[in-house]
This record gives sequence, C-alpha cells and structure tokens, in this order.
Amino acid sequence: MRVFRMVLACGAVLTLLIACVRTPQRPVEKTVAASAPLSLIPWPVSLTRESGEFVLHDGATIAVPSDNAALQTAHYLSDLLARTRGLQLAVDGEPKTKAAIVFAFSPSVENKEAYALDVTPEQIRITARDPHGLFYGAVTLWQLLTQDESKTATVAVPCLHIEDRPRFAWRGLMLDSARHYQPVAFIEKLLDEMALHKLNTFQWHLTDDQGWRIAVTRYPELTKIGAWRKPVGPDVALANADGKYGGYYTPEQIREVVRYAAARYITVVPEIEMPGHATAAIASYPQLGVTGKRPQVSSDWGVHASIYNIDDGTFAFLDHVLDQVMTLFPSPYIHIGGDEAVKDQWLASKKIRRKMRGLGIKDEDALQAWFVAQVGKDVSARGRTLIGWDEILQGGLPANAVVMSWRGAQGAIEAARLGHDTVMSPSPQMYFDHLQSDLPDEPTGRPSVVSLKDVYDFEPVPSELDAQQMRHVIGAQANLWSEYLTTPARVEHAAFPRIAALAEVLWSPRDARNWNGFLARMPAQLARYRALGVNYSDDAFAVKIEVQPDGGRRARVTLSNQTGFGTIRYTLDGSEPAIHSRIYSGPFIATMPTTIRTSAFANDESLAARRSRELDPQSLLRLRSDQLKPCKSGLALRLEDGPGEAGAYFNLDLLDPCWSYPQLDLSDIRRVDVRIGTVPNNFQLWHDAAKIVTRPPHSHAGELEIHQDDCDGLLLASIPMKDMPRGSLATVHADFSAAGTHDLCLFFTGRSPDFLRAIDWVTPIPN
Repeated sequence: MRVFRMVLACGAVLTLLIACVRTPQRPVEKTVAASAPLSLIPWPVSLTRESGEFVLHDGATIAVPSDNAALQTAHYLSDLLARTRGLQLAVDGEPKTKAAIVFAFSPSVENKEAYALDVTPEQIRITARDPHGLFYGAVTLWQLLTQDESKTATVAVPCLHIEDRPRFAWRGLMLDSARHYQPVAFIEKLLDEMALHKLNTFQWHLTDDQGWRIAVTRYPELTKIGAWRKPVGPDVALANADGKYGGYYTPEQIREVVRYAAARYITVVPEIEMPGHATAAIASYPQLGVTGKRPQVSSDWGVHASIYNIDDGTFAFLDHVLDQVMTLFPSPYIHIGGDEAVKDQWLASKKIRRKMRGLGIKDEDALQAWFVAQVGKDVSARGRTLIGWDEILQGGLPANAVVMSWRGAQGAIEAARLGHDTVMSPSPQMYFDHLQSDLPDEPTGRPSVVSLKDVYDFEPVPSELDAQQMRHVIGAQANLWSEYLTTPARVEHAAFPRIAALAEVLWSPRDARNWNGFLARMPAQLARYRALGVNYSDDAFAVKIEVQPDGGRRARVTLSNQTGFGTIRYTLDGSEPAIHSRIYSGPFIATMPTTIRTSAFANDESLAARRSRELDPQSLLRLRSDQLKPCKSGLALRLEDGPGEAGAYFNLDLLDPCWSYPQLDLSDIRRVDVRIGTVPNNFQLWHDAAKIVTRPPHSHAGELEIHQDDCDGLLLASIPMKDMPRGSLATVHADFSAAGTHDLCLFFTGRSPDFLRAIDWVTPIPN
C-alpha cells in the first residue's frame, strides 16, 4: 500500500526489527524485495511473508467443503469482491485442490473464531475449525485483495502465512435507536461494516424516554403511543405527514436483522431499559409509573424522573415484554439498562416506602438492586444472562449478572473483584457521540474530542486487576448514543474511522498494536470505506488552518492535521491542492487578501477533503463559537437548530450560555458584529437545573449584552433582540468606543423554556 514519506523510514526500520524476532504472540512480517506493506485491520496475531505471489484471475473458483455456513461465506466473499473490487469469482460446493481459493476445516485450529490463511504461488487456502473462523479468514482475504482502489481483471497477492485469533470474546458496538429511529436497511449496512472489522456483538438500544422501538404483541400502545414524539429542532425535518417523529421495528423486521447479523457471526443483544429511562413505556401505560399520570413521550435529552413502580402488575408487564424479546433475540445476553435511574418518585411515594419497609429494603439503591434481582430471575429462568450498566452494582446484583462499565473503569474493577464478568465501555473513550476533532465543520455532539488516537490508545483491561480478575474482562464496546446523530449518515460519520481503531484494540494482541503502523494502513482502509459507500469522517487527516496577524496585510499561517500523518500541500493562487502543489514545511507568512487551500497527501492521493480559508485583515478577527472561550466550565454541547441553514453549529454551555472573546485591542475597534441563531431548549437537567444562570431581561425578547473583562464588567453594548424564526440566523451590530486590551464577555438576557439563543461567530470591525 501507499505510505507517506514522513513515515516510510521509521516504518521500514520497524519492519526489519519485527522480521528479526519471532515470538508466538507478536505479528511477524518477513519483507521481500519489491513487496509492498500490507493493509490489514485489525492486524493479525502472526503474519509471515514469503517469496513470490499468487495471481488471482477474474472467473476463478472458490472451493468449499460440504457445509452450508462455509458455502454462505464463500458467496459473501464473492459478492463483496464483485462490489468493491470488480472481481467476479465462482463458488463451487465441492472441495477441489486445483481451485484458486480453498476453504478447509481442521480440528488443529485453536478456537472457533481462529483461522489460518496461506498464500502460495499455486493457491490461497483458508483453514479453520469452525465456519466462524472461515468467515474471518475471508474478511482478511478481502483486505488482501483490496490493497488499492484499482479494479483490474487480476490481483497479485504476496505469498504469506497468517495465524490469527481474537484477543477478546466481546467486540461490541452499541447503536441507540430509541432517540433516533434508523431504517432496517441502515441497520443491516452497519452490521456489514461491523463484520468487516471483525466485531461480533451489536447492542441494540431499543427503549428509552424518547421512544419505544420494539413491537410487543400483548401491548400495542407501546408502538401506537410510545414510538412517537413531538418533533423538536432537527427532528422537524424528519417528521411524518402527521407531524410526529419516530418509528418502530416489527417482529418480522427484528427477525430479519437477527438473521442478517447471524450470517455475519454477530450476536444482537437487545437493551430494554429499566427501572429508569421509562418515559415512553409509562406514556403508553400510565399504571406502570409511580404517579399514575400519563407523561408525554419525551422530546428532551438528559436525565428524566420517570421510573417504573414496583407493583406486581409492572413486573408482569416486564415479564411479558422480555418473554417476547427473548423469543425474537436468541442472544445469551439480555441488557436491562439500569443506568441513571432517578429515584425521586420512589422516595416521594408513601406506597413504595411502605413496601420497602415490608421487604426490609433500607434505601433506594437497595430497592433498585431488588428490582434488578426480580427481573434477573426471569432472565435466568429462560437460560439467559442479565447484563446492565454499572449502576446495577449499587446494592448488590444477581450472581451471574454481567456489568458494562461506562462511568470510567471503576465499575469493571469492582465487578471483576466480585467475580462478575464485565465489558468495558467507559465514557468518554468509548462514547462515539463525542466529536472527533475541533475542526469548524465537525457536526454536532459532545465537544470534548475523542480522537482516532484516543480510541487506539484505549486499553480494556484495568491495570488494577490481578491475573485472575483480568479474566473477567470479556471485552469492550463503543457506543453510538444518537441524541445528536440525527441521521444514518451522522451515525456513520461518528463511527468511522474510529471503529477501525476499536477493531484493532479488541482483536490484535496488545503488544502488536503500533500507532504509526496503524496509520500507514489507514489509506487503503479509507479507500475500502469509499468502495462500500461509508460516510466516514476524514477529520483525523484533514488539515487545520490556524492564522495570526503579522502586521499590516500580513498573516502567519500554521497548518497541521490531528495525526501528524501525511505530506501537507497548499495553494494560494486559487487552484486546488494536488500532488505537485507546494509542500508545507513550517509556519509561513501570507500577504492578504488571499485564500489558502490545503490537503494532506499519501503519495499521489489526498487523504481528506480539501479545507480552505479566506484571509483578510477583518476575517482574522472573526472567532467562531468553538473558538470563543466558555465563561465557565459547565455542561457544554455542540448543537444545531433545524430545519435551518446548513452548517450552522453552535458551541454553548447549557447551564450558562456565555462566550468570551479573549484579549482584543478595543482602541482600534468601532463595532462588533455578532451572528446569532437559536437551538431548542429541550433538556432535562434534573438536579443540574439548580445551576442554571439566568440574567434578567430589560425588554420582551431580551438583549445581547457585551461586557468588558468579564460578565460583571463594564457594559459596552446592549442590543435588543427580536423574535427570530427557529432555524434562522441573524447578524446584529454593536457600536461602542473603548480603549485598551480586554476580554469581551457576551451573553443573552432572559431564557425561553422553548429555545436558547446562541452565538455563531463574533467579528470585531476595525476603524
């Protein structure tokens, strides 16, 4: 594959070092003259290069033993190569030693997911104990055959020997379909993409406060009422003809998804939230709640107070629901959530407190443990294993329960020490709703960045555990919480390419992981994403443009990308950056006005979409909301309104929407222009609501105030606001006269229960 010049030298040294040392645990690569590095993700346990190559021709045959699952994998590989490589291969259900590709079974292979792959000048052979291993061998072969984007009638494959097996049993990805419903076609596309990364567990988050997504025959109101909500913000553009937003999956659709996943050796683990995150269920059947009142299916994000009561009727409801869930999902694990269960309604209920006394339950945490135990009995009675978020540890949990640790690693440590299996899924490293970069075109999410390298550096096994306890860490999982992932395209953008880093963390031996080697393999992986139609993020390789004034009409320009990988090239003459464009070697001075266009290259191909920036003295003074500093450290999000102007993203603190423009020389400023917009105020903040800062307005619609130094400093301007259509942007102007260099504090007075005003950018206008 192609590699960047800046990495080539160290990569060659690394390859030589690896070739000199052969251990059973480390991947080994013997280089031969004129052989290119291989892009395999995740990297196998052992890889030995041999002399020579095998040339695979269009129309060649895949020979398969008499096994339906193996035959299915052969057809899967054939179809995949036809779609992504333009190579047509025939499948023969009889083993033939003369075939180009041979699948074979052998009891000597270590476990059912393991495989061996041999390429000789005569043949390609995949050997496994189980069809499962044949599938993963086929995925590796697909990668060997897609080292570039060419679609010729023949492919030369270097001779080699691979022995491979996964490090962890649970290699997971969670998709939240409760906050935003995704079509079945997209679910299946995501399952395909998971399989090609050797991930094997798909946790499907199907119920929450904002939606109930699984049809239950005995309880039709769950989908008649619970699957739909009032659209807010971006949801408005996605609402149906009745003005409602939502959807649900029928039993037939779920069976199809489960079947589709099983054909790719992926287990679908359903998640049915309890005892909290229950608003949609209680909106459908109010008797399930504590208050007896019917709430609305929530259009808000955050932590809700709705919680199931502890009546016999509620447990009968949950038993019937789980009975259908377990009929539809053959998974050995059933996820019951258990996180963020707000117990205020329990504590306020005399009936529940009385029952607690009768049961000898001392507090609300013990009551949740009792609740989980009741559900756990039903799950265990059906031969399944209960799994839940780490809050289920509070007050004790069933003996065979599995803990998914999301509040850091402590839940996993505690569970393992108690003898429970655990899955690592900590925030923020495994929360893919966090932004991937701080680039200006990064879409909505949680503003703290979880980069490609952050995911690659994640180690699932806590160092605090001893050798025996470490065995209880059965794997890890990344989560696609969808509050801000409104469409399937946004889901893919958040998942890829971070899913590639996750795959290597969960499959490859720990001491085989090498960041520079991983980066060198990524260009071919990105090409595969393009062939598969994946809407991946290129932020890890995109060029960030930073500019500082350098006096008069001069600007100092610094270019970089997140990974430091690739040759950055740029233009200042209006042309598109290309392989012959100027190479960036360090900060440079540009004369304004001009436009810089830039991209990072791997030899003759760009790694990311071109980024550009217009440079003139006034634009240098403009700061976007993500460049402005928050006045305090509160609850920050990157949000958008909708349907509205495309590309308008706002960084703001929900508790105190206040922005600081740092160190501006006011002596030369006659005006400040501020572009403002709105975002829905649809957040349940629970106890954090007491921390909200509200500044009293002086007029009906409030004001935008600009203060010197800090928010209690000298008032420089107060601009009356006008009512704005949701999803629109407006630019307001503040004239003032001041002197000296100061911070500017900007905030809006008043606070609507329906929307929040937000700043898109601030532009000081010089005299």
